Amino acid sequence: MMSGLRFGVLSAAHGHAIGYLRYLASRDDLSVMLADPDAPGGDDNRRRGRGLAEDLGVRWADSAEELLETVDAVVVCSENARHHGHVMAALKAGCHVLCEKPLAIDVDDAQEMVAAAAEAGLVLGVAHPVRQAPAYRHLVARAGAGQIGSLLSVLGTNNGMLPRDADWFVRADLSGGGALVDHVVHCADLVDGLLGVPAQRVRAVSNRILEQSPPTEVETGAVVTVEYESGVIATIDCSWSQPPSAPTWGGLSLDVIGTSGRVRIDPFNLHVGGHAAGGPQWWAYGADLDTAMLDNFVEAVRGEGEVASSGAAGLRCVQIMCAALESAASGGRVVEVEAG
Repeated sequence: MMSGLRFGVLSAAHGHAIGYLRYLASRDDLSVMLADPDAPGGDDNRRRGRGLAEDLGVRWADSAEELLETVDAVVVCSENARHHGHVMAALKAGCHVLCEKPLAIDVDDAQEMVAAAAEAGLVLGVAHPVRQAPAYRHLVARAGAGQIGSLLSVLGTNNGMLPRDADWFVRADLSGGGALVDHVVHCADLVDGLLGVPAQRVRAVSNRILEQSPPTEVETGAVVTVEYESGVIATIDCSWSQPPSAPTWGGLSLDVIGTSGRVRIDPFNLHVGGHAAGGPQWWAYGADLDTAMLDNFVEAVRGEGEVASSGAAGLRCVQIMCAALESAASGGRVVEVEAG
């Protein structure tokens, strides 16, 4: 069994990087390094670059190349448009990879990443932590046992606040899109794990009437309908519709309807709520899905199991995402999902 694994986090552009670094650094069986080659200059932003490494007590690499020469596995947390380049460089360097979602913003890029990982015999996973939720695992088990009959439809919601803490989310050149890119893949991944069959057709509509002060250049609201080979139809609301005054970032739910029953899960809704001088309060409890996802990735790297959301699953989500973007841009035309 491998031990003393060397882990790297490549970029802290995505806010999740901070929590990933903190948890990985807390494990005695791992060493951790950060490289953030595209961090903004100056010392006023402590959530990026060398300042973040110092604050969290992790080693710092001056470049992506230095990081990849040093580590066994890497978590890519860069802007969406940089995922392809960073993942390909990591695989070329012989590193296992866990990539922030979406895997890529282009189907061809995602296919290249999956093929490169398979050829190199390396783990490629996508950061979809809700696969680790006890409620989701329970749902998959019950559906697999036939306890809700033949599946008919799924209603998914993944609503959140517009992520203005990192301006690249609303820059199309770095994000690839707005709410459609940021949120549709979470529900699509869960439906993928539940059904185990590819999507066939997608229809989407979007708008930019939510959160337009200051204005954005990407969609902030969207609804996507996906038809699968089995005949199941899934509808996903992926809008950035959580108001800034809300006590929590947002949430995700999945409502699954079968011929013998109906099951709804809401994994992020475990909380104690109330009011205080500062306004509405939300204290979450239950499983930490991010740490469970990282534990799963470490086990996969060590050959002790399979990564929960694979690169192949990530590719299927990118195919749905890209079809939804095309459909929305056309005013809602039905788009066939690219095969492969």
